[in-house]
Amino acid sequence: MAIIRNSKTIAVLPVFILYISFSSTLVSAVSFKKLPLPAPGPESYAFDSACHGPYTGIADGRIVKYRGPKTGFVDYGFTAPNRSKQFCDGTNNTDLAPICGRPLGLGFYLPKKELYIADASYGLMVIGPNGGAATQLATGAEGVPFRLPDGLEVDQLTGFVYFTDASAVYNLSQVNQLVSNHDATGRLLRYDPKTKQVTVLLEGLSGPSGVAASKDSSYLIVVESVSSRIQKYWLKGPKANTAEVLLNLTGSPDKIKRTARGDFWVAVTVQTPTHALKGVRINEAGTILETLTFSPKYDTSLIVEVNEYKGALYLGSLYPNFVGVYRP
Repeated sequence: MAIIRNSKTIAVLPVFILYISFSSTLVSAVSFKKLPLPAPGPESYAFDSACHGPYTGIADGRIVKYRGPKTGFVDYGFTAPNRSKQFCDGTNNTDLAPICGRPLGLGFYLPKKELYIADASYGLMVIGPNGGAATQLATGAEGVPFRLPDGLEVDQLTGFVYFTDASAVYNLSQVNQLVSNHDATGRLLRYDPKTKQVTVLLEGLSGPSGVAASKDSSYLIVVESVSSRIQKYWLKGPKANTAEVLLNLTGSPDKIKRTARGDFWVAVTVQTPTHALKGVRINEAGTILETLTFSPKYDTSLIVEVNEYKGALYLGSLYPNFVGVYRP
């Protein structure tokens, strides 16, 4: 999800860079390339157990997989059960999400090669190891239907799927109203594949757009886009089942992704006379370790994810018809 303010869409992005110090670093320090997509809007990224990818959901409802520079992206799956390729392929119209689907958050459960999806219209879904049509797992929790499923994380230790519903009131085409009304009906949720039950962990959140689990499964980090803050939710220990504000940010944060080191990248769009598109790397205490600025070289008006994978940062946004990749 991206927060839209002043007719501009705001988001966050994923970033990886060799760091010499913890000071702010400009994107000019790394190389940049574009991986062309068949439709705009790479919101989030995932990589499979064979290190293939990235996989990403795009605006026309497809999940696509990168097969290398010669082949590019190929179709992997889709979320809308009656999706028409002729009608949907290539669209960037959010009003068509109920017809075509709109995958937002993605995450593999690597042991079973299952790709879980938070789809803005169809809820929590999963695609099996061979791709194809997604299976719908949940459309609501505790009697409240999902309106805008957004961020998603699969805990590789437990198999639990953590995801956010950005609002209990507004859907994808109503994000402007969500922001202007300071909606605080969002929820943090957990899906247990064994029991097939969804549990509400936190409610009353302001546009929760991203979630990440710690390496030891002891806590979650949750991003609230509307209130521009990050919360820490404890899963284990004396603080289990409680939350605390970890960090307040300038700008509009979106997705959050854990690195192999165990720290986290948050994508942040900061309104200036134009837009400053940033990746902010934080640790478990909420300390900012590094800040990267990707604009103006990353030529879009928002950023929604910064995903660090094997020496590269994969940048997500709702508008470009390419995946932005930065390398040291």
